[in-house]
Amino acid sequence: MRWAIAETGDGGARLCPLDQDGRPAGPVVDEASLVEAVRSRPEVERWVWRSTAEIYRTLLAAGVRVERCYDAQAAEALLIGYEEGQSGQARSLAAAWARLHNLPVPPDAPLRAAQTQPSLFESGPAPLPPGIDEFAALLAVYAAQVARTAATEHPDRMRLLLAAESAGMLVAVEMGGLGIPWRADVHRELLDSMLGERFAGGSEPRRMAELADEVSRAFGTGVRVRPDLPADIIRAFGRAGILLSSTRKWELQQIDHPAVAPLLAYKSLYRLYTAHGWSWLEQWVHGGRFRPEYLPGGTVSGRWTTNGGGALQIPKVIRQAIRADPGWSLVVADADQMEPRVLAAISRDPGLMDVAGRGEDLYADLAARGFGGDRDQAKLAMLGAIYGQTSGDALTHMAGLRRRYPAAVAYVDDAARAGEEGRLVRTWLGRTCTPLSVAPDDTDTPQATRADSAARARGRFTRNFVVQGSAADWALLVLAGIRHAIRDLRAELVFFQHDEVIVHCPTEEAATVAAAIATAANTAGRIAFGQTPVRFPFTTAVVQCYGDAK
Repeated sequence: MRWAIAETGDGGARLCPLDQDGRPAGPVVDEASLVEAVRSRPEVERWVWRSTAEIYRTLLAAGVRVERCYDAQAAEALLIGYEEGQSGQARSLAAAWARLHNLPVPPDAPLRAAQTQPSLFESGPAPLPPGIDEFAALLAVYAAQVARTAATEHPDRMRLLLAAESAGMLVAVEMGGLGIPWRADVHRELLDSMLGERFAGGSEPRRMAELADEVSRAFGTGVRVRPDLPADIIRAFGRAGILLSSTRKWELQQIDHPAVAPLLAYKSLYRLYTAHGWSWLEQWVHGGRFRPEYLPGGTVSGRWTTNGGGALQIPKVIRQAIRADPGWSLVVADADQMEPRVLAAISRDPGLMDVAGRGEDLYADLAARGFGGDRDQAKLAMLGAIYGQTSGDALTHMAGLRRRYPAAVAYVDDAARAGEEGRLVRTWLGRTCTPLSVAPDDTDTPQATRADSAARARGRFTRNFVVQGSAADWALLVLAGIRHAIRDLRAELVFFQHDEVIVHCPTEEAATVAAAIATAANTAGRIAFGQTPVRFPFTTAVVQCYGDAK
């Protein structure tokens, strides 16, 4: 049973049951409290609402957990992307209602800067036109979305994608509320030991200041170089007769000069200081938890991003601060060779499916069937196929891969060709990549050359998109499965990053949680891709400290 629900301005709600076509299947009910309207109806299987990020936070704060939902805003983003092949279009309820009535589409409200207390979620939605009731708009938009979904090439897959995206929205809100267990004292000790003491007035900490002095001395007496300014570094090397195009690590490592070692050390500490230093700690960690704001579907491929906080780029050294509570453990699970396994499932290549259905190490199994038994060569060939590496050793190894697994290589080749030609490219479930955009203006490059270069670049992107995007869709189903499996435990799903999850749980629940993750992964593979022999194993570690998991 599905019910549609919308907030009213006074904290109340309007709601009604829905039929399979998304139409009202009963009277519209007005309730004085949104929270009580949901709490008093545990029999509802799925709530249809405007936006999970805006509504579910209120419910969670009141202790009300929802099993399933349909996020009309997330659905609009996927459907308009599918229909028009353009990502980033307005997706609010107001935008969807305007499209439905062939009216000018209002832009979405801008994503505000992340707040760390007390709320981590978006500001108010784009307003509907005067006189338009939000609940009536929701009913009209949802019914239209049901019809639009039925009109897609693979309606069952699109329905699954919409359900998975909505499940991801629930997980994101819950994880943002729970937060990642974080020991601020350990974090401070790490900063003190690596950066040294801080000086008054906002100056750089001692170790960074020492390295900056070393860099300057390496360029000669009387020369003062700011290592945090790339232009300063490039000029200093230029005076020394060394031409640089950038200050990237790989380029600096090619240079034989005494300034390189302290400069690289400084750059490493500078990243730590600016991204996860004392200021970050004071801003983001409260009550023993780091609570980032996750943005599901934040990229074209469906991978998540965050609104500030850098939760998806936590340096290895800082992971030492992520510690389980006393008596609890962290179950850290990392999907093994996820993208090659997804390629096997979506390409239906018999040979690759057979390899992906055997041992835990897909690359070793590939090597055993070719590549002279060399695992590194097998890995290079497979990643070359997925990411479009077509030069050097990768090109040689690709030929062998093409002979052994023609359907798999043809699948990504076809995606690359479609991308180069400006056609729409979709994941297995129907998430859509944008068509070729206009190449940037470059008056020094002939227009035909610019267009050809842009087409090749998009081809490389779409080659990976069909695999990475399908993997992102699968990962949503994994999250939904884990969330469902641990609902009656004390365990908390606290972190997700592309192919990795962390569950914080009482130590006695760790084995149960690890088994639930393994089951969720293979179940998600079956639900997403149908019956195939492909396995989706996870490497799982039960640890007290995240830094010890890898």
